[in-house]
Amino acid sequence: MGIRIYNTLSRKKESFEPVRAGKVSLYVCGPTVYDSCHIGHARSAVVFDVIARYFEASGYEVTYVRNFTDVDDKIIQRAQQLGADWKAVAEKYIAEFHEDMASLGVRPATLEPKATEHIGAIVSMIESLMAKDIAYEIDGDVFFSVEAFDGYGKLSGRKLEDMEAGARIDVDGRKRNPFDFALWKAAKPGEPTWESPWGRGRPGWHIECSAMSFSYLGPSFDIHGGGKDLIFPHHENEIAQSEAATGKSFAAYWIHNGFVNINQEKMSKSLGNFLLIRDVLKSFHPEAIRLFLLSNHYRSPVDFSHKAMEEAASALDKIYALLERVQTALPGGDEGVTPDGDPYWKRFCDAMDDDFNSALGIGILFEAVRAINRSLDEAEGDRDLTAREILITVAGIGRMGEILGLLGQSPVDYFRNKQTAALSKAGVDPEQIERLLQDRQAARQAKDWATADRIRDRLSAMNITIKDGPDGTTWSVE
Repeated sequence: MGIRIYNTLSRKKESFEPVRAGKVSLYVCGPTVYDSCHIGHARSAVVFDVIARYFEASGYEVTYVRNFTDVDDKIIQRAQQLGADWKAVAEKYIAEFHEDMASLGVRPATLEPKATEHIGAIVSMIESLMAKDIAYEIDGDVFFSVEAFDGYGKLSGRKLEDMEAGARIDVDGRKRNPFDFALWKAAKPGEPTWESPWGRGRPGWHIECSAMSFSYLGPSFDIHGGGKDLIFPHHENEIAQSEAATGKSFAAYWIHNGFVNINQEKMSKSLGNFLLIRDVLKSFHPEAIRLFLLSNHYRSPVDFSHKAMEEAASALDKIYALLERVQTALPGGDEGVTPDGDPYWKRFCDAMDDDFNSALGIGILFEAVRAINRSLDEAEGDRDLTAREILITVAGIGRMGEILGLLGQSPVDYFRNKQTAALSKAGVDPEQIERLLQDRQAARQAKDWATADRIRDRLSAMNITIKDGPDGTTWSVE
């Protein structure tokens, strides 16, 4: 049946039909770089990373454009607060974004343009709107006339006659309509400016994305994406100015991801629950963060809590533990094995075909994990799955992991790195632990049970759990 997408524009699921056969053109609004990225940015980045990965796994050639808004009111205000150059502020947070995304396993987009690199394209698009009398200039400012575009409101479902100017719209008595929006802003003291037919100034936010998408994907392309908060006014305004300028349909499909809430409250600096990606990474493995962010359907909100993250981390452990178990039970048996014919892989693809339902896909992945564990628990002759079937299903789990951005390490490396991180966080010296275990072993051999027990208690106070077995004593951090 192929991939079906819930299109915000039509408010229903539609079969995906690309503009060009075998190719996918995708534009996603990237960050306005005035501060460090928070966990909400992470969700959007991870969601569209997975969507691009799945298109590629489905045989499409993907051109993924994700921009940086590197000149904006917020960037200028932040630079003024810091007493810094606006460009230095933007470059600092672009570098941070790249670091955060690399930590989360989010692949770079095919193209990552900056608004300031496309001033010529922005001016050209505004000129075309002026020529059509859809934009007008007042004192060096240029505004888009929303009443001149018949389809205004079709993405958000809002009608101009029903809208009231309020908190989200700057009231400017010079405008023909309160909802007319700025395409070009006249120069102000201390702000960055560029030459234009209307005098020195800088672009408005909305026109930047229209010019950049046009530059790389043309007037009509497949998919435009971003967070739900961008539907109005940003994406609504993009449609209006783009279609008015080119006379062609803009993006065919609109995909919007839901928000990240914090302990069932909207994330907000004013509430003090604003979580930066780099802070969350100090406590949790990046793949556990990805697993959490994908655990709900992308259109639904996801509630961040310490408990939810602990559950995601535990779930990730179970996948890696299963892979380690299979490597031990069936060493070297996976060469040349593909997931073709694996029912779990087939069901996973069906879930992703249905509007990229990662939540259902993850559930199927864990069904596969449980099925393999169950078979390995049984006696050799009573297994539900043969060794070959187990390896085929493991290959399917690997493919699922590639699409979800998980399982990027070997099980040995994963558990070793996790142990190292836990030790570092707990301030534990591994060499000290090994010395204490040697002392305990010596005490046990000498039948000095009191000393052995004291060492165990000391380790327990350090949050170290030890387990005695036939092959010696192992230990882990609680």
